[in-house]
Amino acid sequence: MKKPISRLLFGLLVPACAFVASSAKELAAQKGGQGGIHVQTNFVTVIASALDADGRPIINLPKDSFQILEEGVPQQIERFEPETNQPLDLALMVDTSLSTFKELKFEGESASRFVKQIVRPIDRLAVFQFSDDVAQLSEFSSNIPDLQAATKRLSNGAGTVLYDAVVLGSRAISRLPPGRRRVIVLLTDAGETTSTYKFEDARRAAIASEALIYSIVIRPVPNESGRNTAGEHALITITDSTGGAMYILDTFDQLQAMFDRIDRELRTQYLLGYYPHPTPPPGVYRHIELRVQGANTLHYRKEYLTVRNPK
Repeated sequence: MKKPISRLLFGLLVPACAFVASSAKELAAQKGGQGGIHVQTNFVTVIASALDADGRPIINLPKDSFQILEEGVPQQIERFEPETNQPLDLALMVDTSLSTFKELKFEGESASRFVKQIVRPIDRLAVFQFSDDVAQLSEFSSNIPDLQAATKRLSNGAGTVLYDAVVLGSRAISRLPPGRRRVIVLLTDAGETTSTYKFEDARRAAIASEALIYSIVIRPVPNESGRNTAGEHALITITDSTGGAMYILDTFDQLQAMFDRIDRELRTQYLLGYYPHPTPPPGVYRHIELRVQGANTLHYRKEYLTVRNPK
């Protein structure tokens, strides 16, 4: 049974600007062997993918190959995990607007295969659909049969609320406990017709969620003059800001290959962490630059939102 998402309910439950990259419990454990407990909430984590010229993940890079800058200032890397095994929380969001009518069954079958290959016992995934509105078809879980059953309940609608999907998907994943990788996979033709939220709402919600957004865009019309490109251009910006990737497909036949590519990338990511210096003010957006020796392409989030002072 699909569960419509209430914008009002999410607005009440999710803080507009929460950014705590590492829990107090986790940091206390890290510091516990140094004579006491030291708690900080401004620890920034960066999930990064390093790719070669052919788009294949580069593995086994040493820590000294990486450099992080915040607002142009080099930062000291305090945490480094090659091929991190950190659990995944993933929102799989499928566009079911009328433009996908003929391929809806194929979309569902491809999504079902992706669920089976991506979800480990330690991971959690939820299936969403969006057309005239956004509906959550499953809870976040690692129950593969339940998740695959949800992909069979995809149903068509008329419009495309792309910005609403980004906002509500980001807020849904933000409600989950911290300390896990957050990922949103959007399967869409990138049309935008009837959203309540605007582009900037979507961009800010995505950054605040700390989720990597992977957009698979299937272009029904190759020529720009024959299609709605507003959503497509918006996804380019949002995807780049959050550290995911955007893939453009000409046909649905290429879909499974893109799911395979995302799966490989998520299994070969680096996790880096640092304490910002100088300490940034609360409630502001900060820009990150990552430099990696030997990498041709990098995927990592370019911005984050600092914690607001409690009122």
